[in-house]
Amino acid sequence: MVIIYHNPACGTSRNTLAMIRRSGVEPEVILYLETPPSRERLEALIAAMGIAPRNLLRRKGTPYDDLGLDNPDLTDVDLIDAMMAHPILINRPIVVGPKGTRLCRPSEEVVKVLDNPKIGSFTKEDGEVVRP
Repeated sequence: MVIIYHNPACGTSRNTLAMIRRSGVEPEVILYLETPPSRERLEALIAAMGIAPRNLLRRKGTPYDDLGLDNPDLTDVDLIDAMMAHPILINRPIVVGPKGTRLCRPSEEVVKVLDNPKIGSFTKEDGEVVRP
């Protein structure tokens, strides 16, 4: 089973989803802006990725600056609170696969969590060819 926390407006997320499908898997697609993860699920995803909450924050096109989230005094709890209040702050795509959980930026990172990473040559939407 593969799960992708997906934003269809994001090219990286669309490329990642296409790569998952190229591997022969139809993932569970969670449109996380419409159905945000619970706090417990978000904390579990962060732990599974082995990253700090700050490393999951998205700045571009979000209220990051307005909320002052670059303040180093903010705690992990503060940052998770912000992501819960504004799911657009959660960077994407996050993929949960048989071999782990990753923030797939760049999109070819997804092959590291798939059972079948041999997806062949893949052309991203922007024309970049990757050979994971």
